[in-house]
Order: sequence, then C-alpha cells, then structure tokens
Amino acid sequence: MVERKQAGVDLRRSYNILLQSGLIIALLFIIGLVKINLYSEPPTPPPVEEQEEVVMEEVIQTKQIETPPPPPRPPVPVEVPNDEIIEDEILDLDAELDLDGPLDLPPPPPPSDDEEEDFFVVVETMPSLKGGLADLQRKVKYPEMARRAGIEGRVTVQFIVNEQGRVENPRVIRGIGGGCDEAALEAVRNAEFSPGMQRGRPVRVQYSLPIVFRLQN
Repeated sequence: MVERKQAGVDLRRSYNILLQSGLIIALLFIIGLVKINLYSEPPTPPPVEEQEEVVMEEVIQTKQIETPPPPPRPPVPVEVPNDEIIEDEILDLDAELDLDGPLDLPPPPPPSDDEEEDFFVVVETMPSLKGGLADLQRKVKYPEMARRAGIEGRVTVQFIVNEQGRVENPRVIRGIGGGCDEAALEAVRNAEFSPGMQRGRPVRVQYSLPIVFRLQN
C-alpha cells in the first residue's frame, strides 16, 4: 500500500511540471507565430507598352492656277497676184431725170403667212349646218378597214365657212385613223351652211365639227 501511494504522489508532481511546461511551450509557439511576418508583397504588374502617339497634321489644299492658253499665231500673209483691173465706173451726172415718166418699181413681195387671216373666229351670228348634224352624220360612210379593226371614236374637223356657206380648207385636228379621218373630211366637204353674219353682212368664219364613228352591235 505504501508503494502505491508513493507512486501516485510522484505522478501528481510530474503532472504539474508537465502541464506548466506544455503551457510555456504553447505560449512560446503563439508568440513566435505572431512575430512571423505573413504579409507577402503583391505581384508586380506587367509592363505597359507605350502607345504610339499619332499626330494629325493639317493638310493645306493647294489651288491650281490655270494658265491661259497662248494666243493663236497670226496668219502669215500670202502674196496673191492681182490680175484683175477694176474699171472706174463713170457716172453721168448731167443726165436729165424725167419725173413725169413711169417709174420702174420692183414687183411687190409675195404675201407672207404672217399676215392677218381674213376670217373670224367669233361673229354675231355663227354659221349653221343645213339639215343639222344628225343628217350629216347619216351621210358618213364607215370605212370597212376601221369596222374590221373595231376602231371607234370622234374625229374633229376644222374648216372655213365662206360668204356663200361653202366649206374651205377642211383639215383634221383630232383623228382616230383606220380611214375614219378621210371619211370625215369627205362628209364635211359636201356639207352646206348658212354663212356667218357680222354687222349685217356675210363673212368668213372658222368652224369645227365632230364626226362620231360608233359600231352597232
């Protein structure tokens, strides 16, 4: 029993020593860790390449001066033999001038197209078609070529009604072709009118008539 008690006393003593030694070692270790510098320097950035500086120079626009062309050379005179002899015209100033005799005048110029026309466009009493337009329309012959081609429409004929009521210078101012223009002219040439009146007398008047060509089904 005595040996066991002595062994327990020795263990308690050594336990205290070991505990104090462990605490001291732990404190030393913690102090050592605190003093150790764990900061590491940041990595150095890669070198930045210098960008090439571009300088914009102002371009001055040059103006091209146009030089005038040289003047043409004067023509070289060429000597031409003059074989013609100009005779001096002798004027007879002593000749008597017969003022009572007939004068040799040049013929009058032919009438020009610019002269004023001898017809009216509007008068007090316009010409009237004898029998009426319906009677004239019945006398129109429908061309066979236009009938086969199915041509229809209106042909306008312009003409002059003279003092006797006759038709002069008929012409088509609006046609449809196919022989209808010629048929309309033929019908108008044979038409008779009562002449137009201006201040109580018959005059020449410009007139127009429509001739209708229509196929019947």
